[in-house]
Amino acid sequence: MHALHCLIHQSVLCARLSGELKSVMDKVMRVINFVRGASSTQHRLFRQLVAESEACYEDLLLHNDVRWLSKGKALERFCALLDQVKTFLRMSKMRASNDHLAFLEDEMSISNIEFLTDIFGHLNQLNLQLQGRGKTIVDMIEKMDSFTRKLELFQSDLASGRLLHFATLKSQGGGRVTGIMTEFLDKLRDNFQSRFRDYCVPREIVGFVRDPLSTRSEEFSSLAKTTMSSLDEATLQLELIDFQSSSLVRDAFSAHSVEDFWIGCSEEYMGIKKLARYVLTMFPSTYTCESSFSSMNAIKTHERNRLTNVSLENCLRIKVTSLSPDIHKIVTGGRSHFSH
Repeated sequence: MHALHCLIHQSVLCARLSGELKSVMDKVMRVINFVRGASSTQHRLFRQLVAESEACYEDLLLHNDVRWLSKGKALERFCALLDQVKTFLRMSKMRASNDHLAFLEDEMSISNIEFLTDIFGHLNQLNLQLQGRGKTIVDMIEKMDSFTRKLELFQSDLASGRLLHFATLKSQGGGRVTGIMTEFLDKLRDNFQSRFRDYCVPREIVGFVRDPLSTRSEEFSSLAKTTMSSLDEATLQLELIDFQSSSLVRDAFSAHSVEDFWIGCSEEYMGIKKLARYVLTMFPSTYTCESSFSSMNAIKTHERNRLTNVSLENCLRIKVTSLSPDIHKIVTGGRSHFSH
């Protein structure tokens, strides 16, 4: 078995802020906390102001580092309600409101905020693509490689000044591009390339699971032997030739998903099938585990403090299962007791 760090967590670590952008992010969070947390009356007045302005959102969002999408969503909501926040700060009589207002009226700070909103919006899209049950390491590596190529596109888009992929910066920030932005994109791309260069399994092996019909036997067999020492290299070469020459295999591969194809693959190609199982049974993320914990927290609340472990396990099993019971069949198949 190979240990594999959760790919979703790694992608989040790649986007850690530092330097001036981290300072900008911290100041934005302080403004949000000031509006929402200084007093309940102040928060209520801000919500009333937002409602009267008929904005697209009702309130600001608090940022939580633990939640994957929190930073991008908080920034998106903040930019959408930026005018309302400025108006509220001008009306506020608290001393700290002047400092927050001076920060928001600085053009450079606003440009950095809008840049962060756009780039974390793209990162959130990647994060959502990586989430979900049934995602194999093959699927997730393809998404990672695709996003790394997108970062190259973002770099050229930012350098050209067209800002096709930075809508918030272009529309609200006036298209002001700074060296801090380009430096962050360079660092982000380097982080993705270095962190995801090796997934404990060579890319050629992962690519073989997705497209086994275009792999050359001589080069592939030695790499497979390195990955799984229990494989016989000579047998694997012969199996691969028979495998790629079979029209039945070719038809089955085009008609089924990757998982179904390898599950139904003939035992005649045991070595190849063993290698595919080795890759497909890896857990690429902790999504299933963390979503199960969230389900458990939703079930076992303070009001249900007498819930036993057995009952909790049964409720959680019903919650996380992908099976859909046929209620009509269960009801019609049961016996009715008319005496009751």
